[in-house]
Amino acid sequence: MVKVAIVGATGVVGSKMIEMFEQYEIEADELVLFSSPRSAGKKIEVMGQTLTVTELNEESAQEAFDYVVMSAGGSTSKQFAPIFEENGAIVIDNSSQWRMHEDIDLIVPEINTPKLDRGIIANPNCSTIQSVVALQPLKERFGLKRVHYTTYQAVSGSGAGGLRDLEAGAKGEAPTTYPHPIHDNVLPHIDVFMEDGYTKEEIKMMDETKKILDQPDLRVTATCVRVPVSNSHSVHINVTLDQDASVEAVREAFKNISHIKLVDDPANNVYPTPLDSTGKPEVSVGRIRKDDSLENTFHIWCTADNLLKGAAQNTVQILKMMMETERVHNE
Repeated sequence: MVKVAIVGATGVVGSKMIEMFEQYEIEADELVLFSSPRSAGKKIEVMGQTLTVTELNEESAQEAFDYVVMSAGGSTSKQFAPIFEENGAIVIDNSSQWRMHEDIDLIVPEINTPKLDRGIIANPNCSTIQSVVALQPLKERFGLKRVHYTTYQAVSGSGAGGLRDLEAGAKGEAPTTYPHPIHDNVLPHIDVFMEDGYTKEEIKMMDETKKILDQPDLRVTATCVRVPVSNSHSVHINVTLDQDASVEAVREAFKNISHIKLVDDPANNVYPTPLDSTGKPEVSVGRIRKDDSLENTFHIWCTADNLLKGAAQNTVQILKMMMETERVHNE
């Protein structure tokens, strides 16, 4: 009997996780939905069942689960993930709490697999996920020397508050989530500023890229920007390769990969956009061109749905991978 919990089930990402459970046909004999006290008692349709949301607290976290997926913020994960783990669950966490712990796996299923030194698996940052998915074929074929990211991140990455600020700003109302209006504006500021002038989001992308790609010496830098787009992040990747390559060879590296969509015909105005990526499972890449200012360096533009591949989808893919591994092990 497989028992699974979703923590943060009523949030923006949690709701998408429920959709992904149905899409990926997650087989659970019992499914429990957890939330904060404010949302406890709500009823949600999941895979043909009507489930009542339960409050997450110290007592309810003591239940024995096989798997727990969490999207309820770092402080909640810090408090409750170890409790679930101690009681035998494999926890897949969508917050930033565990990502850079040495004994915690940071997983993108198309790239790496868990070692399970701990019973907690971390889901990477949304922008990092789509970026490393685009970089992996280049690493395999040419090797990577240097990566420079510039992100254009949708407000849904800030949850309901970001979406509210965008909508309210269009009516002239003051923001409640961001320090400045996001409507008709661009903010070079995601998460808190650190002493060196980088934001925490930028540091996440830099550190997580090295960990996921298992390349600690890779030179990575980033500038992360919030833009007035509802959903789907865009990332400009400037990448220097180890081996000589051409634009056509780089373009060829992305072909025939099911989780990557090559959208690259600028002469006909064909290139990835957030609007086209929303609701889609793939990472789209395009605008591939050579950077003549640096040796063997290329520009790549990529977009992806930050609530799907950047969060809920990747989390559920990890869950599916773990459940299938366990099933094979038991056969």
